[in-house]
Formats: sequence, structure tokens, C-alpha cells
Amino acid sequence: MPADLTDKRCIVTGGATGIGRASAIRLAELGAQVAIFDNNNEDGNATAIEINENGGNARFWSVDVRDEANVSGTVIAAKAWLGDIDILCHFAGVLIGASIPLEDFDEKTWDTVLDINLRGTYLMARYVAVEMLKKPGPHRGTMILTASGAGVKGGSSSYAYGASKGGVHGFAMVMQQYLEAQGIRVNDFAPGSVDTPLKVAQLRATGDITHQPTTLVEQAVSNLTNPRDVAEIVAFMASDEANALRGIVFTA
Repeated sequence: MPADLTDKRCIVTGGATGIGRASAIRLAELGAQVAIFDNNNEDGNATAIEINENGGNARFWSVDVRDEANVSGTVIAAKAWLGDIDILCHFAGVLIGASIPLEDFDEKTWDTVLDINLRGTYLMARYVAVEMLKKPGPHRGTMILTASGAGVKGGSSSYAYGASKGGVHGFAMVMQQYLEAQGIRVNDFAPGSVDTPLKVAQLRATGDITHQPTTLVEQAVSNLTNPRDVAEIVAFMASDEANALRGIVFTA
């Protein structure tokens, strides 16, 4: 039986493409009102338009998750449109620096990845928590953050990506420890090899660097998991049916 998200009010970051887009669409199909955040204006608007044309209720905001003023102001604007915030699904992230040796890994790449993946997660969670904590208890909201097997139970193609996702996982565990008592459930999930622009670009870049045959690279691309399948898991995690769920969830 599909999760019931009727009348749930959600913010979905990274909703322009990939898992974020698929999740925004699925949440709306299951009855949620969805505020889409991304810095990809064209595809973010397209996601909102598709949802609305299919009977859902969505709106897009252009957001740079590294920018505190941008994040805080847009969370307030989205709350005004939504009426309140029940769910945060945070997917915004980048994978840069794949297959670059440590001795060649430049500080600018490191800072960019950590700023978007880890600082961006902190800012979104912080300002959404501020709004959720204004609601009466005992159930004030749900946050789903995106970690990765990289940096959590294994390595990564990028030093910075693995470090950032390990940080997200640690941050989620600490938030779970403190926010559960205040009525906010926090989970993180670790998507596997999913057919997203980020993952496809990483596979092809790694193939170029390691001189893999194009046929092998494209075979790996064709074997990636459909984002829609991951979105089904996200929808369950966001629903009240998952109220007893704790910790991290791994997907294929």
C-alpha cells in the first residue's frame, strides 16, 4: 500500500533533477504540497510545472544552499506558502573531484563540496528546525537528509565527497539524539548507484581518467537504479507510517 502523504507540507531540495525531482513528484502524487528548492532554475521550474499539470500542488524557489540569508529567507517564504512545514527532504549536493589523487586535490574543490554538501545540509536543517519547533507537539516534523555509502561504510571516488557525506551522517545522528525529544524525527539515507546527472557524470569522468572503454562505462550507466524506485523509499520515510524508523536507510 502506498504511503499516505495527504495534506503534508514538504520542502524538497535538489528537486530539479535526479532523486530530488523523482521524490518531489512522488510526494505530490501521494497528496503532499511541495516546495521545491534548487539553483537549477530551468529544471526546478519544470518539475513544479509537471507536478501541477498532473493535479499536484508545487512551487519552485531558486536557492543556493551555501547562502545563509538565501536559505533562511526562502524557508520563511516557503512556509508562508505551505502554511507550515511538516517534512524536509534534503537532496541538494554535488560530487566533484572523482579519481583525483590526494596530492593533486585542490583546496577550492574541497571547499566547494563541503560547502554545498555539509554546510548546505546544516543550514537547511537549522532553519527548517526553527520553524518546526514553533509547532505544537508531540509530532512537529520529519527531516530526511542525504548521506551516502561513501564516507559512511566505504570509500568514495572523491576525498571531498566522502568526507562531506560522512559529515552529513554524523550530523543526522546528533540531530536525531537531540531533536527526537522535541518532536522532530531525523533520518538520513544513503542512495546507492542511482541514475542521476551527478552519478552519470561521475562515472563518465572516472572512465576518462582511468581510460576505461566507453562500452564498459555506458554499461555501468545503464545498470544504475531508477530514481523513481528510490523515491518510493523516500516517500515511506517521510510518512507517518515510518514514525518508528531510526537511523540510516541504504538503497540499491
